Amino acid sequence: MNDDYDTPWKDVVTDHFPEFMAFYFPVAHAAIDWSRPHDFLDQELAALSRDAELGKRLADKLVRVHLHSGGEQWVLVHLEVQGWRDSGFAERIFVYHYRVYDRYQRPVASMAVLADDSTCWRPSSFAYRLLGCEMRLDFPMAKLMDYAGRMEALLVDANPFALVTAAHLLTRQTTHRPHRRRMAKWRLTKLLYQRDWDRQRIINLYRMIDWMMRLPASLDSRIRQGILQLERRGIMPYISSIERIGMEIGRKEGLQEGRAELLAALLRKRFGPLDVAVAQRLARADPEQLAVWALNFVDAGSLDEVFRD
Repeated sequence: MNDDYDTPWKDVVTDHFPEFMAFYFPVAHAAIDWSRPHDFLDQELAALSRDAELGKRLADKLVRVHLHSGGEQWVLVHLEVQGWRDSGFAERIFVYHYRVYDRYQRPVASMAVLADDSTCWRPSSFAYRLLGCEMRLDFPMAKLMDYAGRMEALLVDANPFALVTAAHLLTRQTTHRPHRRRMAKWRLTKLLYQRDWDRQRIINLYRMIDWMMRLPASLDSRIRQGILQLERRGIMPYISSIERIGMEIGRKEGLQEGRAELLAALLRKRFGPLDVAVAQRLARADPEQLAVWALNFVDAGSLDEVFRD
């Protein structure tokens, strides 16, 4: 997963925002009047992104909701799904928060979901004090690693983000263990189809699981063969859609992996062996980010210059 978070996560959060809030931020969910529509403020975010100072400091979701207590509020949801700690994360949340407030003069509630694998890194505030003046922002934070000891509960939870969280944790647990990942992915796929959910929700969540739990082609084909067998028995009715998703993802991943491998080869030739963190960063990058790094590479004298923003 990369810093831009340009993945199926965004689609799932957009399509199932009330469930997202209920699972990760239940107190906030209880305060929101879900009988009234909520709106994703894409144009407002686009206006912020045109601010040169923000650069890539763009919140992923800005949502307008109404509270039971009355009044309109804006919720700024930042999804930080990267595999390493970021010392500037809390400051970034603060920047998102005050930029939205400054431009639109609306109360904002900032919230963060962290998907790194550290159990102790838990940024939930940003503050500074100078000459008797103090500025502080506290924000709710959900840590996916906190659910690691509740796997069985996740697998029976009716909220779709329980399965999403389980898929994330199982993906981490099965790194470099493709056969165990295949078994975990197959279990989640069967559970997904056992839920009494509508067709589109199942397709959306399968897309998410399939994207996260990547497998070698030979093992992935065994998953699809298993789905086909269950479909023939009338258990999985959405196989045609699942196959189309698989082919679409496969084509995109093939192009992306080829670009990442080419850039990695160029980096090794100029700078020597790459450490694991660099290799993972390349593997998780989207095509746009790889293109930026490739341009940086032309004149770069170090890896830091390649990966500069």
